[in-house]
Amino acid sequence: MAFCVPGESYLAALDGLHGQNDIRTIVCRQEGGAAMMADAYGKITGRPGIAFVTRGPGATNASIGVHIAQQDSTPMILFVGQAARGMLGREAFQEVDFPAMFGPLAKWAAEIRETDRIPEYVSRAVHTSMSGRSGPVVLSLPEDMLSASADVANIPASPVAEAHPGQEDMEAVAQALSNAKQPLILAGGPGWSQQVRDDLTSFVEAWELPVAVMFRGQYSIDNRHPNYVGLAGIGIDPALKRHIQEADLILALGPRLGEITTGGYTLLSPPAQKQKLIHVHPGAEELNSVYRADIPIVASMSSFTSKLGQLEPPKSIPWADQTKKARAAYEAFTKPRETPGDVKLEQIVSHVSKTLPEDGIITNGAGNYSGFIHRYTQYKAYRGQVATTSGTMGYGLPAAIAAKLTAPERKVVCYAGDGCFLMNGQELSTAVRYDLPMVIIVVNNGMYGTIRMHQEREYPGRISGTELENPDFAAYARSFGANGETIVKTEDFPDVFDAALDAKKPTLIELKIDPEAITPTTTLEKIRSDALA
Repeated sequence: MAFCVPGESYLAALDGLHGQNDIRTIVCRQEGGAAMMADAYGKITGRPGIAFVTRGPGATNASIGVHIAQQDSTPMILFVGQAARGMLGREAFQEVDFPAMFGPLAKWAAEIRETDRIPEYVSRAVHTSMSGRSGPVVLSLPEDMLSASADVANIPASPVAEAHPGQEDMEAVAQALSNAKQPLILAGGPGWSQQVRDDLTSFVEAWELPVAVMFRGQYSIDNRHPNYVGLAGIGIDPALKRHIQEADLILALGPRLGEITTGGYTLLSPPAQKQKLIHVHPGAEELNSVYRADIPIVASMSSFTSKLGQLEPPKSIPWADQTKKARAAYEAFTKPRETPGDVKLEQIVSHVSKTLPEDGIITNGAGNYSGFIHRYTQYKAYRGQVATTSGTMGYGLPAAIAAKLTAPERKVVCYAGDGCFLMNGQELSTAVRYDLPMVIIVVNNGMYGTIRMHQEREYPGRISGTELENPDFAAYARSFGANGETIVKTEDFPDVFDAALDAKKPTLIELKIDPEAITPTTTLEKIRSDALA
């Protein structure tokens, strides 16, 4: 599958895609949306998502998807049309030095100058994007190079190299766990699969270990599992925060331990945190880059978790009661707290979580509305969550489109704020064109809510640049040929949602939310009054 917005700079590649039975070409409405779809495809499948865009403005639009894939460690390949080779260096029409532009954003960025080297570059791109810490690759394609011909054999696919833990590594993990009094697993990052999740689940059951997950890594374990204790990230449960800070051993299984997951580097204080740290990551360059690991292990998630079953748990597990207490705290934290207004987002998110089929997929972009999703959704299936760790607005709808194309048998729900949605709302056209039934829930509070929240805290009562003038979102959806509904009372939502899940085309449900309901726990008025106190 390849996502694209057509451009004259890569007409020869478009012609090559014509009539292809093995590659489905998905035509999008903006390059940013196409690149986000490629990123979402990479997240769901573990294989590189592919996007084609034209030079200049097409490439700069698509750069947002490259940034997402880099921060999220997603395998992805972006092909960018380029000016003809004989014109390069003259600031030709829409010319950009793409290796220089994308070098800081991508895992590898290069330009293919010789037609007969296309197989070589593409093969390297695929393996680079998937090896070690996975990430995006950008290949620039000069127009005349693409339209030329060469007699060259294709390069067959080869296995992706995986790092494996040694026996000494596994023995060190077992010894550290056996000596711990309050250990905790922090899971997430690249290289996960259903098998990895199954292996982790079996291990934590045998050892009675608590599992917290990194920001937007809630798919790493069934959230209903008694060993799941919550999300380390924005809006963290204070009880979980204390548990992490008081732990004497952290087994970080896959995450980079970035700013959001570590609460601005406070849950663990770099460079030498007080907790003993076992850090497992497929990229050697990530280990000890911020935090000094007591036991650093370079290994893929599959190779490491497949060996966890070999570790014999102690006969007496001193932290078993702490795991139960942490789970009880999580369950208390996720009981809905009432917010202002006639439309209660906490109740709606809880309803979606309870009624969506077990293998359903939920996507979202960025904004304060996502705090309700993180807190009140129980992610059940592997890759039931598709969202960015980079906090990118406008991601939810393109991700939902990619999810439905990739897994048409699964129900897909997209959440978006009013500001978030209109950053890629035009991709509704793509969803309708390809007959993709999905549910899009737009949370409309008439403002850029996250920024307004920060504004009230830092500059109380001085509103500037955060108010929005919105369309009738339901009518907007109907104008594309989708269904459109508006909810002004909570009790009207269940019937509308159930009908949307069974609809044969996309359905947008607009929620008219009280602006005061800014987070699951506070209001704008409370933030303002606290700041003025």
